[in-house]
Amino acid sequence: MQNYTPPTPPPRTIRLTRRGRTVLIVTGAVVAAIAVAVPLLSTDAKMQPQALVIPEGWRSGQVYEAMDKVLELPAGSSRKSLEKAHLNLPNDASGNPEGYLFPAAYPIDKKSTPTSLLSQMVETANNKFGGGTVTAGAERNAMNAYQTLTVASIVQAEAATKADMGKLARVIYNRLDRGMPLQMASTINYALNRGRLRPSRNDTQLESPYNTYARMGLPPTPIANPGQEAMRAAVAPAQGDWLYFVTVKRGDTRFTADYEAHKRHVAEFERAGKNASAS
Repeated sequence: MQNYTPPTPPPRTIRLTRRGRTVLIVTGAVVAAIAVAVPLLSTDAKMQPQALVIPEGWRSGQVYEAMDKVLELPAGSSRKSLEKAHLNLPNDASGNPEGYLFPAAYPIDKKSTPTSLLSQMVETANNKFGGGTVTAGAERNAMNAYQTLTVASIVQAEAATKADMGKLARVIYNRLDRGMPLQMASTINYALNRGRLRPSRNDTQLESPYNTYARMGLPPTPIANPGQEAMRAAVAPAQGDWLYFVTVKRGDTRFTADYEAHKRHVAEFERAGKNASAS
């Protein structure tokens, strides 16, 4: 009989969920703690290194908040560190790292600082998004790399599933080509720093460069930190004439070039919402 070797303890990671909860993940089991609690950190040197997990689609503000909690720093410390970080951002970004805080797991140790983590995120984004494929795809779509990243961020924020991303990117390009406003709810939600809400009529009157209902073209910056699938969709969108889309229910996003058909899809979405509320 062979000698028994105990299994290696699983790595532990710490992240904030989309609802701002601190989560410790251990081999598929999830233990949640309220956001105001001290992050689940350990000083046991024998434990596996921890990691800060940045989900696809998080905004920079969410990243800064998670870093402050994991590093046990006063709120706002990570955001303030930008002043001295000297991040390797393109000129188009004007010092704003939104879009370049690449979603991934970043190891945390005693030497970790906001500056070191932000630098890792930006360098990872540059490695993932800085290749010739992105540059060539951007040129095919009459964009530069920064604009393509902005498209990817909208795709990441709007798509209900990864399967929808290619079509959604095509909707964006088709609308831009036709001189139509993008009318993306995600850009208004970004301006108002809120989650996924359907804009009200008042929202669409918002004075903001991120109001793509009232302003033509792309917003001035990315509105989230996209993953590779969203960037691939922005670089090589699906082929189609779609101009409108609505997610009627989970797994059922309707794309069309016919405005009358789109209105019927929206009506179906609204009926589904009312039925859900009644239930």
